[in-house]
Formats: sequence, structure tokens, C-alpha cells
Amino acid sequence: MIGLRPEQAGVRTGHKGPSAARQRLITDNVDLVHYIVSRIAIHLPDRVDRDDLVSAGLIGLVKASDRFDEKRGIKFRTYASSVIRGEVMESLRAKDWAPRSVRRKARQLAGAVGELEGRLGRPATDAEIADNLDISIDEYYDLLSETSGANLVSLDELLDEWQLDAGDGMAQPAADDSANPAEVLEHEALLEVVAVAVERLPERERLVVGLYYQEELTLQEIGQILGVTESRVCQIHTQAVTRLRATLHRELGLP
Repeated sequence: MIGLRPEQAGVRTGHKGPSAARQRLITDNVDLVHYIVSRIAIHLPDRVDRDDLVSAGLIGLVKASDRFDEKRGIKFRTYASSVIRGEVMESLRAKDWAPRSVRRKARQLAGAVGELEGRLGRPATDAEIADNLDISIDEYYDLLSETSGANLVSLDELLDEWQLDAGDGMAQPAADDSANPAEVLEHEALLEVVAVAVERLPERERLVVGLYYQEELTLQEIGQILGVTESRVCQIHTQAVTRLRATLHRELGLP
């Protein structure tokens, strides 16, 4: 399914007479598009066309090859990853793949967790969150499963906006070539907030985030390590993302 070549996706890699070096950047890094799409698409519903996401990613790859400046001292794949992810996320936003009800529940959940943990001054337990929502623990876990896709994409959007490379946790210059020193400092300050928020996560959630975003393991592989089902890992991941979003929104004053 996710096996389009640039020309099949409607991307004209040969426009404006590209240099051999630029063409090589594109053809040698098509695998990066497939990798990024596969990571984003893990929790997306079947109705989302993966080929459309690949097409968007290929457009991002072409844009990255056009804008790339090796004098900035960044590896092409690092730079391209940000641009590709941005194009894929923009494609998802344009299609509004997640039902409004799911997005609303995800926002309400993050708001409730943020309010509760703000009062407690510590991460809330599953039981405390469920009690605060006035639902059973099983209903809470069902809610985590239902909102997993929206939360995953939201985290990727945050990672992309703040130029946080999910692979090594290091700040990267903005994909937009207009980045200036002041913006870089702002990104670094935001990344510090992100790092602190991750460290505050409960141990198991912090481990899942690390294994998924740093070690790049699948949910199934993480489940084998933790001795739980893949669906349970999905719930833990969603809970971690919910806490992160709640913390960041509270501390950064985001809407």
C-alpha cells in the first residue's frame, strides 16, 4: 500500500532541471518518507488513505531538497524529516481525519488531567483520574483507547512545531529557512520545558515514551518488554501524551 515512487505520487522530481545531486537526495531518501508515514499512521483509522500521506511526504521531500543548505551543518535526513513530517501533518489536518467528538474528548481529558495534577502537585494515578472524571477505571481505559490516535498525532504536531527530533531528543533548527538566533533560543527554552515534563512522567510512562520515540520500538515490541498487551501499551502511551500536553499547556499558557 505504502509503496509509491515520487513520480507515481504526482511529484515532479524533474521540474526546473534538477541537478544530479538534488535528484539523488530525493531518490536516496524515499525510504525516509515511508518510515515517517508508518510511524504517524500506527494509530490512524483504516479510512485514512496511507498513499495520500506518502504523497504528502514525497512533496515534503522534494521541498526539503530544494531548500537544503549543507552550509548550515545539518544532515539532510535530519532536515528533511522535519519538512516531511510537517507536510504529512498538514495533509492530516486538511482532511480532518479524527471525528470532532474524539478531538473534543482528547482535549477534555487533557484539561481534566491538567487541572487535577495542578491541584495535586504530582502525577495523578489512574484511579484518581477516573474518579475525577466520575467514571470507572475500565471506562477510563476505554477513553484512553478511543483517544489514542488524536493524542499521538497531537504529540507529533508538538514535536514538529518545536523542532524536537523524536529520534535523539535534540533540538533542530527550524525547517523554515527564516529561523533567527532569537527563535533558536526560544525553541531551546521550549525543549527544556518538554524535557522536564517527560522526566516528571511516572516511570512506566516515561519508559514507554523513551522506547517508542528514542529507541523507535513498535508498540508490540514494547509490550513484550513490559509483559503487557499491545493495547495496554497504547493506553499507557496515550496517558503519557495526555499528561505531557496538559503539563505543557499549563506551564506555557497554551490554549
